[in-house]
Amino acid sequence: MGMRKKDLEVYRHRLLSAAEGRVLEVGVGSGLNFPHYGKKAVSVVGLDPSSKLLSMAEGGITGGTLPIELLRGSAEAIPLRDESVDTLVTTWTLCSIPDVAHALSEMRRVLKPTGRLLFVEHGQSPDENVRRWQDRLNPLWKRIGGGCHLNRAIGELIKDAGFRVERLDTGYIKGPKPMTFMFEGSARRS
Repeated sequence: MGMRKKDLEVYRHRLLSAAEGRVLEVGVGSGLNFPHYGKKAVSVVGLDPSSKLLSMAEGGITGGTLPIELLRGSAEAIPLRDESVDTLVTTWTLCSIPDVAHALSEMRRVLKPTGRLLFVEHGQSPDENVRRWQDRLNPLWKRIGGGCHLNRAIGELIKDAGFRVERLDTGYIKGPKPMTFMFEGSARRS
């Protein structure tokens, strides 16, 4: 899935305008989300394992008023104190984290008890025919898509990590169905 697709802008804007306080964006990538943060966000910590992507993100910081700190690291070992983040953001990230269950546990650890996880992800379709295609394509897709899994059950993964899902909207966007089933929502620590 191309992250610069115009169809994804509406998701970015809607999700990120709800971020509040100190924000941790897991999988910050090249910084495409930076322009979409609203006035309630006080600062953003962008975490990514890729030095190349963090260099690109650094170029997107200039000129803004929102303080942004970039950290190179893994979602499976977030280099922040327990309960130090007000809002945690993932945008099309959970599909490519190798140990996603452990990463979600780490996200829960750094999120304040009153904090919120905001997410927009693609993943497992409820349609059995599409799911079969996702399962067939997944081994090849992971190799060509940087470890991206087409068939992760995003809502279940979040719940299983100790979050209570407050809102979950799902559906397809334009494109091949095995790659375009979206999960958008928010969750809090259980």
